[in-house]
Amino acid sequence: MGHHPVEDSNRSNNRSFEEIINARLSRRKLLTGTASAATVGVLGSLALTGCGGSSSSDTRTTASNTVTMNPERLGFEAVPGAIEDRVILPQGYKADVLYAKGDPLFSGLPQFKNDGTDVDYDSRSGDEHDGMHFFGMNSSGQYDPQASNRGILVLNHENLEDNTLHETPTAKADALAENNITDLKKFVDREMNGHGVSCVEIQKENGKWSVVLDSPYNRRVTIFTEMEMRGPVAGEDFVKTKLTPTGTRRFGTMNNCAHGYTPWGTYLAAEENWYAYFNVGTVDALSEKHQGWLARYGIQGAGWNYRKWDEVPGDQYARFGITTDGAVATEDFRHEANLHGYVTEVDPFRPTQKPRVRTGFGRFSHEGAWVAPTKEGSPVVIYSGDDSRREYMYKFVSKAAWSEADRNGGLAAGDTYLDEGTLYVAVFNDDGTGEWKALSKSNAELDGTHTYNDDGTTYQYDFASDAEILASARLAADVVGATPMDRPEWAMVHPTNGDVYLTLTNGNSSNRPSKDLDAANPRAINSNGHIIRWRENEGNHAATTFEWDIFLFGSSAGATSDYNVSGLTAENEFSSPDGLFIDPRGVMWIQTDDGSSGIRSKTNNQMLMAIPGEVGDGESVSVTTSDNTGQESINTFVGGNAEAVQLKRFLVGPNGCEITGIIMTADARSMFVNVQHPGEGGSAETFNRNVSTWPATSGDATAFGEAGNRPRSATIVIYREDGGEIAI
Repeated sequence: MGHHPVEDSNRSNNRSFEEIINARLSRRKLLTGTASAATVGVLGSLALTGCGGSSSSDTRTTASNTVTMNPERLGFEAVPGAIEDRVILPQGYKADVLYAKGDPLFSGLPQFKNDGTDVDYDSRSGDEHDGMHFFGMNSSGQYDPQASNRGILVLNHENLEDNTLHETPTAKADALAENNITDLKKFVDREMNGHGVSCVEIQKENGKWSVVLDSPYNRRVTIFTEMEMRGPVAGEDFVKTKLTPTGTRRFGTMNNCAHGYTPWGTYLAAEENWYAYFNVGTVDALSEKHQGWLARYGIQGAGWNYRKWDEVPGDQYARFGITTDGAVATEDFRHEANLHGYVTEVDPFRPTQKPRVRTGFGRFSHEGAWVAPTKEGSPVVIYSGDDSRREYMYKFVSKAAWSEADRNGGLAAGDTYLDEGTLYVAVFNDDGTGEWKALSKSNAELDGTHTYNDDGTTYQYDFASDAEILASARLAADVVGATPMDRPEWAMVHPTNGDVYLTLTNGNSSNRPSKDLDAANPRAINSNGHIIRWRENEGNHAATTFEWDIFLFGSSAGATSDYNVSGLTAENEFSSPDGLFIDPRGVMWIQTDDGSSGIRSKTNNQMLMAIPGEVGDGESVSVTTSDNTGQESINTFVGGNAEAVQLKRFLVGPNGCEITGIIMTADARSMFVNVQHPGEGGSAETFNRNVSTWPATSGDATAFGEAGNRPRSATIVIYREDGGEIAI
């Protein structure tokens, strides 16, 4: 999420989608007798048939309203693309700013001054709102997913918009240059507390949502928050440091992008670009294996998000400098990075309990952690993408079988389902099927010694235990032949038919030239990204095999049909799909993080809607693209086009923003959406005000901001003016 350098440390030669797709098409041609280089026709004898889907609408009654299930059409006029410094919605809709950067959680705090002087971010909203979930709450203060008028909103604060954070553009640099430790600590504390997670109680009264100040549920989880390490990695020697000599605790969570939520009422915060915060010094005392771990995760030198926090005295700050200057590991921070890159579980309803770091999910750049619908007596299954170029798609399958008795069980239930299980990585096969490979000592492919070559430096490594496999999950995935993907971002399981969808944000010719395609995409230059989907064998999410196709391709409306494969038009052209949500009615919402494509010159980032079909409902096509190395035609299979899925634009955001994070109340009458970093790309001298001044002090998200405002990330809430269901 966000516009930032993208880590690319995958040097494996694992099979590319180009090979897989061509082999798949060849087999289908052989069986069907077709050989057209253009659209070949609907899937024939190897079609990926649906299971359990329905095209008929029905209704469901919630605690307060009836909602439409499996709707057949969307009930609004598409919003035109636009470049305006405000939120734009269809006619008949409104949006309020609910919780913006700096907003207080407690009544004793002054209102946010928004001039760079506020210091108490541990009691205010952090910056760059991202993944988010609404936990409905009943009158007894217990989790009730059907409650739609009161609840706890939990959201990630991914990163910082530096141009708007401090008093002046050079304040922190000046403190460093002058060795002014007092001011430097103030700036660093502000930055560290600006990250993390917010838990905030909200309620709806007289049709309006507001934050409940002083709620006992209100809290911030920041980079200073103490947490418990759990699962196979906890207590291992390679996670012991000066601050955590037993390897059973960790401080803080950072760069949380997307999220997840559990049926036992907890929130899953996923660390994405955590690796970029460290500065690696002299690490000669580390073994070759552990130096290889650093290289495979892109932890070398000063990371692109390194903020010189380690120049403030004290261990809480020194841990961001990785060196082997102590006599043993518990005298320095050589292992600090090994404590990060997992998923953190937070209980919104039990604020005194420490968050728990679930290492069983593996260590990589987690975009999110999405739990498949649970079934009594079956394992809990959680999907997670690794958001870096040429990385992989994973899923975790619990050892314990789900019991409805654990619903609302909080972190104790998490101990049952998340501390023991098997991590798998996806391999896409030639014939349109796929396989999940186990990343554990039970998989003989991981036995022995292996090598990783990083731009001429070769590291040898082995896997001594399941804990080592999980802590170096990328290396294990390399070994078993996982399929490199193009920045796997948000995933979502369709609530009706069980299909799993995954956004692949974009790619570039430097890592996938036309003569050497190697990502989960048949286009040589994939600047607009696409969405892939699969169906697990027999609808069982714990299965080790699946079938796949591609749901939609991003494109400008004016691109040739060889590139604009999904037939996008002016009312639905999009680029860089990122956030993804399929609401309980079966309606899909797609959010974009388009930083530089041609579409960005026509519209700000946006949110679109569709009524998705099911795996195998489309046809086979040939896609032709060119770059400076030549031209290639690649065959693949896609779902129904944009018209078939009724894809259309619902929202356009303010200037410079990313649209990310989305959740809906059970009655489908309120939707929460995050507007991240409005004003991005502006000048430090103007605090980004030359690009954006959103939001307005009135709290109307559809209004223009006043000229003096520093732009702020914010959570907005969207309603229909007549009080009806959103978008239907």
